[in-house]
Amino acid sequence: MSKNIIYKGLRILIAEGRARQCLPLIRSFKKQGCIVAALCRSKLDVAYASRYTDKRIIGVCDDEKEEETTSQIRNLLKTGEYDIVVPTTDFIARILSKNKIEFSKYAKIASNDWEIFQLAGDKSKTMEICMKNDIPCPSTLLDVKCLEDILNSTIAFPIVMKPKVGFGAIGFKVVKSKEEMIKLSPLIHDYGSYVFQEYIPQTDIQYECAMFIDNDNNVKTSVVFSKNRWFPISGGSSTLNITVDRPDIIESCKKLLQLINWRGAADVDFIQDPRDGIAKIMEINPRVSGSVKITFDAGTDQGLQMIQLLLGNDVTDFNKYEYGRRLRCSQTDLLWFIKSPNRFKSKPSWFSNYKTRDQIFYWSDPWPYFAFSLSGLFRYKREMKKRS
Repeated sequence: MSKNIIYKGLRILIAEGRARQCLPLIRSFKKQGCIVAALCRSKLDVAYASRYTDKRIIGVCDDEKEEETTSQIRNLLKTGEYDIVVPTTDFIARILSKNKIEFSKYAKIASNDWEIFQLAGDKSKTMEICMKNDIPCPSTLLDVKCLEDILNSTIAFPIVMKPKVGFGAIGFKVVKSKEEMIKLSPLIHDYGSYVFQEYIPQTDIQYECAMFIDNDNNVKTSVVFSKNRWFPISGGSSTLNITVDRPDIIESCKKLLQLINWRGAADVDFIQDPRDGIAKIMEINPRVSGSVKITFDAGTDQGLQMIQLLLGNDVTDFNKYEYGRRLRCSQTDLLWFIKSPNRFKSKPSWFSNYKTRDQIFYWSDPWPYFAFSLSGLFRYKREMKKRS
């Protein structure tokens, strides 16, 4: 680790320790001289397995147990042992934002105010802001209350149906016709909890923009990377990313996040429409990107920026970054290779390792890779069921 110790002794709690973005964040915090603890649900969590984690806490950290997880975090913060708490998942970011006023009595919270978090986490509200401000996005129906609102709309089938609040491709469904929509209707108990929008053919590349905004609404990091492969192949988390030069995507992301007064790290998903070649916003992920390691490899440091923002210091500008860096999640990329009919047609080639880093593996810290692999095997069937 670097000898340039800037924030020596600062105590940081990472929640939760299973997320893959924990590893580059932990290394960044340690580089600044911080003491890092991680709240984990299992000894197979990557943060638990990392040699750089100073304190490992096994506790309740479960998206099916919100009240218990909230109590767990509250009890940890009330000990006074932590100066900063950093979320790595939507679930924990939601808890921190929802309880930010209370939790701020005990530590600095690296999550937005509840009102702003709700705005960013609701796909319908995100689309409404985009459409009202000429930010490219799929045409989306607003205020759908019943089946007739969909059938009588101007959006042609196929259409996309997905939960307003959620992440990844969980709950995502393509409805191909009015007849299929009518058949689905009895299963939809609350139309208001879903987003209904035009279907964009998934034959082009998807993108993410990792952005960091300071307290003066200035963009301090903007890194765009393509999602060249993903798993499940019908729609899921990226398995190969490449940093690219896309000022149009940066401008769309900047405009949206500044309009909602976002602060800190956010990750915005885009899909490039093959019909007009325009990259369109799909959703805001209200926390640091799961693929944040690629932004570190490209020359930025969102861990340092988090500390600077929360302590009221000037935030370092990292808007210049290296293009062509690649990040691969080898476990899920292997599954992509097994399942994809295009396994030998992928661009870049699945066999190419040019400028490629693994998302989990570090030679100096190898154990998280094996822990992540074992954990993934145990979770595989459950995750596929969620996305089906």
